[in-house]
Amino acid sequence: MKNQSARQAVHKPETNKLVSVVLLSAMAIAIILMGGSFAAYSFVNNVSLKVLSSNVHGSVFGVIITFLGVRYLLAVNKLKAELYSDSAKFSWRNFRKSGASKAASKIR
Repeated sequence: MKNQSARQAVHKPETNKLVSVVLLSAMAIAIILMGGSFAAYSFVNNVSLKVLSSNVHGSVFGVIITFLGVRYLLAVNKLKAELYSDSAKFSWRNFRKSGASKAASKIR
Protein backbone atom coordinates (compact mmCIF):
# COMPACT_ATOMS: atom_id res chain seq x y z
CA MET A 1 0.00 0.00 0.00
CA LYS A 2 2.82 2.41 0.86
CA ASN A 3 4.61 1.68 -2.41
CA GLN A 4 1.49 2.51 -4.43
CA SER A 5 1.02 5.87 -2.71
CA ALA A 6 4.74 6.64 -3.11
CA ARG A 7 4.48 5.94 -6.83
CA GLN A 8 1.53 8.28 -7.18
CA ALA A 9 3.43 11.06 -5.38
CA VAL A 10 6.12 11.11 -8.09
CA HIS A 11 5.00 13.49 -10.83
CA LYS A 12 5.56 12.05 -14.30
CA PRO A 13 5.26 14.65 -17.08
CA GLU A 14 2.93 13.99 -19.96
CA THR A 15 4.43 12.82 -23.24
CA ASN A 16 3.41 15.93 -25.18
CA LYS A 17 5.08 18.17 -22.59
CA LEU A 18 8.23 16.09 -22.72
CA VAL A 19 8.37 16.17 -26.52
CA SER A 20 7.74 19.92 -26.59
CA VAL A 21 10.51 20.66 -24.10
CA VAL A 22 12.97 18.39 -25.93
CA LEU A 23 12.18 20.07 -29.28
CA LEU A 24 12.51 23.56 -27.81
CA SER A 25 15.81 22.62 -26.18
CA ALA A 26 17.10 21.14 -29.45
CA MET A 27 16.14 24.34 -31.30
CA ALA A 28 17.93 26.48 -28.71
CA ILE A 29 21.06 24.35 -28.96
CA ALA A 30 20.91 24.56 -32.77
CA ILE A 31 20.67 28.37 -32.56
CA ILE A 32 23.69 28.44 -30.24
CA LEU A 33 25.72 26.21 -32.55
CA MET A 34 24.77 28.16 -35.67
CA GLY A 35 25.61 31.46 -34.02
CA GLY A 36 28.95 30.18 -32.82
CA SER A 37 29.82 28.66 -36.17
CA PHE A 38 28.85 31.88 -37.99
CA ALA A 39 31.00 33.91 -35.59
CA ALA A 40 33.97 31.58 -36.15
CA TYR A 41 33.47 31.55 -39.94
CA SER A 42 33.20 35.33 -40.04
CA PHE A 43 36.30 35.73 -37.89
CA VAL A 44 38.40 33.34 -39.98
CA ASN A 45 37.25 34.67 -43.38
CA ASN A 46 37.00 38.34 -42.35
CA VAL A 47 33.33 38.65 -43.30
CA SER A 48 31.66 42.02 -42.87
CA LEU A 49 28.04 42.94 -43.48
CA LYS A 50 26.69 46.29 -44.53
CA VAL A 51 24.18 47.69 -42.03
CA LEU A 52 22.77 51.18 -42.51
CA SER A 53 25.70 52.35 -44.63
CA SER A 54 28.36 51.04 -42.24
CA ASN A 55 30.25 47.76 -42.24
CA VAL A 56 29.84 45.51 -39.21
CA HIS A 57 32.02 42.46 -38.73
CA GLY A 58 30.08 39.20 -39.11
CA SER A 59 31.45 37.77 -35.89
CA VAL A 60 29.48 40.44 -33.99
CA PHE A 61 26.27 39.02 -35.43
CA GLY A 62 27.40 35.49 -34.58
CA VAL A 63 28.06 36.44 -30.98
CA ILE A 64 24.65 38.13 -30.74
CA ILE A 65 22.91 35.06 -32.17
CA THR A 66 24.82 32.83 -29.73
CA PHE A 67 23.79 35.07 -26.82
CA LEU A 68 20.13 34.94 -27.89
CA GLY A 69 20.35 31.14 -28.16
CA VAL A 70 21.74 30.88 -24.62
CA ARG A 71 19.01 33.20 -23.37
CA TYR A 72 16.39 31.07 -25.13
CA LEU A 73 17.84 27.89 -23.63
CA LEU A 74 17.61 29.40 -20.14
CA ALA A 75 13.98 30.35 -20.82
CA VAL A 76 13.24 26.79 -21.96
CA ASN A 77 14.78 25.42 -18.77
CA LYS A 78 12.61 27.80 -16.72
CA LEU A 79 9.54 26.63 -18.67
CA LYS A 80 10.56 23.03 -18.08
CA ALA A 81 10.68 23.61 -14.33
CA GLU A 82 7.21 25.18 -14.41
CA LEU A 83 5.72 22.40 -16.54
CA TYR A 84 7.17 19.60 -14.44
CA SER A 85 6.05 21.02 -11.11
CA ASP A 86 3.33 19.20 -9.21
CA SER A 87 1.07 22.25 -9.22
CA ALA A 88 1.11 22.61 -13.03
CA LYS A 89 -2.37 22.27 -14.49
CA PHE A 90 -4.36 23.72 -17.36
CA SER A 91 -6.43 26.78 -16.63
CA TRP A 92 -8.27 29.20 -18.87
CA ARG A 93 -7.17 31.98 -16.52
CA ASN A 94 -3.69 31.72 -18.05
CA PHE A 95 -5.09 33.09 -21.32
CA ARG A 96 -6.81 36.20 -20.02
CA LYS A 97 -5.78 39.54 -21.43
CA SER A 98 -5.47 41.43 -18.17
CA GLY A 99 -2.73 43.74 -19.48
CA ALA A 100 -4.93 45.15 -22.26
CA SER A 101 -7.73 46.15 -19.91
CA LYS A 102 -5.30 47.92 -17.57
CA ALA A 103 -3.87 49.94 -20.45
CA ALA A 104 -7.34 50.86 -21.68
CA SER A 105 -8.36 52.02 -18.21
CA LYS A 106 -5.31 54.30 -17.97
CA ILE A 107 -6.21 56.03 -21.22
CA ARG A 108 -9.66 57.00 -19.96
